[in-house]
Amino acid sequence: MLTEVGRVVALEADSLWVETIRKSTCGSCAAQKGCGHGLLNRLYDGRRGLIRVLPGEIALDTCRVHDEVRISIPEEVILRGSIIAYIMPLVCMLAGAVLAVQGFSGNEDVLAAVGALGGLLLGFGLLRWHALRHHSDAGFQPVLIEILRPLGEPVSLT
Repeated sequence: MLTEVGRVVALEADSLWVETIRKSTCGSCAAQKGCGHGLLNRLYDGRRGLIRVLPGEIALDTCRVHDEVRISIPEEVILRGSIIAYIMPLVCMLAGAVLAVQGFSGNEDVLAAVGALGGLLLGFGLLRWHALRHHSDAGFQPVLIEILRPLGEPVSLT
């Protein structure tokens, strides 16, 4: 289970928006400089990100804007989401290219390119449909697990 601390910036009827600070994990990675992800992290490290979070078992009316909260998302959700986000458009693109070449006569290169573009657009559309369908599914969304410091509560410096 991956957890992150953030601050509530907005409340909706069925969810809340949490602002987190992006942190790089490249220092603990074995690949170190052999990965292109490190460059992106150096560019965006420290920027704030907004995440839509489901309330989970915590009543939404106990949260207020500016509350500090802990959110979580299981590792398998990230893995499943990554597979869907990367594989679905790719498979649709390849299927579109093959179906266009097999189904129509003409210049195969042009048919493959047009079919691949059509399949890629279909894949992105299916990805959008999947995201809308699982908009409130805790199996695909981060969940609030704890309110750390409610608004107005003093912070101890000792």
